[in-house]
Amino acid sequence: MRYRLDVVARDVSEVVRFAGGWIVDRVMAGWDVTVLMYDVDDVRPLEILGVRIDDLAEALEEWADRPHPQTVAVAADLFAADERVRTGVLTALDQGMTEVTLWGERCPDELDSTVGSVRHQLSAAARAFKSQALAATADPQAGAVGDVETFRCGLAALPSVAADLTPAS
Repeated sequence: MRYRLDVVARDVSEVVRFAGGWIVDRVMAGWDVTVLMYDVDDVRPLEILGVRIDDLAEALEEWADRPHPQTVAVAADLFAADERVRTGVLTALDQGMTEVTLWGERCPDELDSTVGSVRHQLSAAARAFKSQALAATADPQAGAVGDVETFRCGLAALPSVAADLTPAS
């Protein structure tokens, strides 16, 4: 059995900027990683990260029949703006079977008590692939690739398969 990570986001640039290194490290560890978005105009940066790309609208419609991932990563602003994404995240947290990871500038207030701050130390390969993916996005806000990516995470009730995320101090 391979572990699955579904990444839910608005645009390619934010996936690469906020979670690109973590995604690469998961892919290199053998995870099946799928990025779910409504519209993807340029898939090249995601191809550099080594992920599959699927349509978010279709995935949300088929969510009950879709195999549930061990981890779902969501852009916090999309959680706040899209009721279907919000419902899916809250359901995953309530059921406790899927680890929920969020990134972004601000964690939604309703999740403050159920998620904690975690970080991922990027491997050298993750930094290299993320750097190339950022260059492919041509995002002026991209900035330099650091050694760490920080998230908010609500852990599953079962022992975590995500040993690569450690509590942030």
